[in-house]
Amino acid sequence: MQRREVVSALLAPRQDNLLTVGGLGSSSWDIAATADNPQDFCLVGGMGLTVSVGLGLAGARPQNRVLVITGDGDMLMGMGSLATVAQIQPRNLAIVVLDNEMFGETGGQPTHTAGVTDLAAIAKGAGIPTTGTIRDAAALQDTLPHIHESDGPVFYVAKVSAEMPPTVYPPLDGPFAKDRFRAAVLGDGAV
Repeated sequence: MQRREVVSALLAPRQDNLLTVGGLGSSSWDIAATADNPQDFCLVGGMGLTVSVGLGLAGARPQNRVLVITGDGDMLMGMGSLATVAQIQPRNLAIVVLDNEMFGETGGQPTHTAGVTDLAAIAKGAGIPTTGTIRDAAALQDTLPHIHESDGPVFYVAKVSAEMPPTVYPPLDGPFAKDRFRAAVLGDGAV
């Protein structure tokens, strides 16, 4: 599967209450290429922190669905967050890892998922009840209702090709991105 097509499919059924947290680099670029939505918060330089930020947001906003979209390199860097997600069991949190089996931001070196590491198995072992690996478009379509509607936490790995589409940056001005997201979540008076 191609990353942009996966992210487009993930965001196509977007409901008004969906808040998205994008991981370092490529996943954030894919979110930005799909739509410039103020309810998307992209972590452009916080490797390993995406799931933790999504977990905090899910706890602070239980009335919202929180969708974390990140890459395998970011997830490998922050695997400890899966144990915390499993311990807390946030019903409104869904995590999708775009796994191209490489560190795309630093030159394409293979990640451990190119070898024996199975992120879905790790999430299951940590205690996340709903996990799986998506390998094709049909499976992605079948999984979308779980990602958007099932009680969480849910965790899916989407196996994607290593292709690198053109970069589309989300807002790179940190204070602007924070204020825009805060206003989208809490209203204009919150900024």
